[in-house]
Amino acid sequence: MEIPMNFVNPKEIDIPSHGTKNRYKTILPNPVSRVYLKPRNPGDALSTYINANYIRGYAGKENAFIATQGPMINTVNDFWLMVWQEDSPVIVMITKLKEKNEKCVLYWPEKRGIYGKVEVLVDSVQECENYTIRNLTLKQGNQSRNVKHYWYTSWPDHKTPVSAQPLLQLMLDVEEDKRASTDRGPIIVHCSAGIGRTGCFIATAIGCHQLREEGAVDALSIVCQLRLDRGGMVQTSEQYEFVHHALNLYESRLSAEAIQ
Repeated sequence: MEIPMNFVNPKEIDIPSHGTKNRYKTILPNPVSRVYLKPRNPGDALSTYINANYIRGYAGKENAFIATQGPMINTVNDFWLMVWQEDSPVIVMITKLKEKNEKCVLYWPEKRGIYGKVEVLVDSVQECENYTIRNLTLKQGNQSRNVKHYWYTSWPDHKTPVSAQPLLQLMLDVEEDKRASTDRGPIIVHCSAGIGRTGCFIATAIGCHQLREEGAVDALSIVCQLRLDRGGMVQTSEQYEFVHHALNLYESRLSAEAIQ
């Protein structure tokens, strides 16, 4: 069965010059679920635009995730504004900065940086086998918040990983952080376009939740739901198979835990 990609026609986005803020011409945010930034000036529609969508989670939970493109040089401030506005406790990055071409700009500081009205401080860096964790403090005015940044670097360019184990472990670590920060906003996930690897991560997270709750999983309906929220999520048949691989792995893990 073919699942419609549900890509967006540029005419559906009624914001002049929004193209300057898109990494790829054809990968656009679905208007219905688009993240709106608070306008910097009244009537400045472009300042409300970011190529990002709210994504429903397990059982249709609203705004469980935000899927977005890798920040560009002219959208870094918008990205941090979104992290602050949405009170996101975790950012998941699933791309290198460059894979043949630029995939994403370096949007965080080594120690301290100011991005528009948001100050970002890097408190600590932890190198794990397949990803790097940065503990960040974000400040705006006299408010401050903790945010965890996961940078997963072992996804091969134009392929899917041989094993789903590292991504599954990443997802479980992220879920643990999310549980520890209740009453906060969505998990922000990005790769380069914000649909392929991002879709795999979110589909795996939703599928694992479904397995825990129901003992079974419907990957097809998960991908259908994702594409309604952001067109093109889980981009290729190889990525769809990879999601199945990750869910099988998790199911085996649950079975092993049940036996013990």
